[in-house]
Amino acid sequence: MSEQLVNYQCPSCTGPLHFDGATGKLKCDYCGSLFTVAEIEQYYAQQVEAAAEVVDQDPDWDLTMFGNWSAEEAAHLRAYNCPSCSAQLICDENTAATSCPYCGNPTVVPGQFTGMLKPDFVLPFKLDKRQAIAALRKHYEGKRFLPNSFAANNHIQEITGIYVPFWLFDASVRGRALFDATRVSTSRSGNEEITSTDHYRVTRGGEISFENVPVDGSSKMPDAHMDAIEPFDFRDLKGFTTAYLPGFLADRYDVSAEESSLRANERIRNSTFDALAATVNGYSTVTRRQSNAQISAGQVRYVLMPVWTLSTKWNGKNFLFAMNGQTGKLIGDLPIDYGKYWQSFFGIAGVLMLIFYVLFFWIM
Repeated sequence: MSEQLVNYQCPSCTGPLHFDGATGKLKCDYCGSLFTVAEIEQYYAQQVEAAAEVVDQDPDWDLTMFGNWSAEEAAHLRAYNCPSCSAQLICDENTAATSCPYCGNPTVVPGQFTGMLKPDFVLPFKLDKRQAIAALRKHYEGKRFLPNSFAANNHIQEITGIYVPFWLFDASVRGRALFDATRVSTSRSGNEEITSTDHYRVTRGGEISFENVPVDGSSKMPDAHMDAIEPFDFRDLKGFTTAYLPGFLADRYDVSAEESSLRANERIRNSTFDALAATVNGYSTVTRRQSNAQISAGQVRYVLMPVWTLSTKWNGKNFLFAMNGQTGKLIGDLPIDYGKYWQSFFGIAGVLMLIFYVLFFWIM
């Protein structure tokens, strides 16, 4: 036989409450406080209302501080356009772009460089092409169904270093969250097993500061790829100069800081709520019931981040490999050679059938 007991938290000391038949009220076992049922219901209702008083508020980011290219800088830059995916790339006048790093299109069209916003900072490459190729080869290891042409050395050599445009957001946040929590315990009384569940209403609030929340400003680079190769060490940020561009391509942002701020707000809010939830310990279950965050905007900076990329096509699909050019963290979309897959499948199936056949006739 099983019995379920439900207790509630004392507003005075957070101890468990139980109904006291002598007084007709809820009594705390620890501090002795007495509450009517109506008082406890009102208390919990007020907790919910308090959590909802402050609504989420998006900040007004100052997006007017960015600089422009000087005429001298622009004179030493070249622009390329990909007719396949519409990527716009810039590079030093001595760097030749031979293929698009995003879609692998072998033809990129030279064009006239026109200045957009000039980056504030650049995070220089730490890992060179040799190290990127070695990492990609290691990523291929053990991939039995990888097409031979995909892993061919001549294709790996096409890996390209590209500076991906990012917006970095600073902010301070005042957050509040309301959680429903339980503590579950079991005990035995004779033949009965008693499960006791204590219910708690937990509130958390505080302020937290964020620096360098990254949001990539390129629609061609999948957000999932950029999230996967984070984090970057922003202590190595350098004031931007075109001296960092020779030998590399740089993507021109096509997602504005204003558009990117929506994703920055989301990342900041989620991180705030995760930080608040991390302080709720010692419970069997914790469920966030309500939450809100007021974001106070700080600086926004335009930064170029180092990424090694390799894009190729297989059976009409694009596959993109990306590696953090600073830390070496990587993600790679890999195709499957189904010819190899089915050959392996039928090979294993044939061996199993042979073993079954031998065992069957040996037993007979």
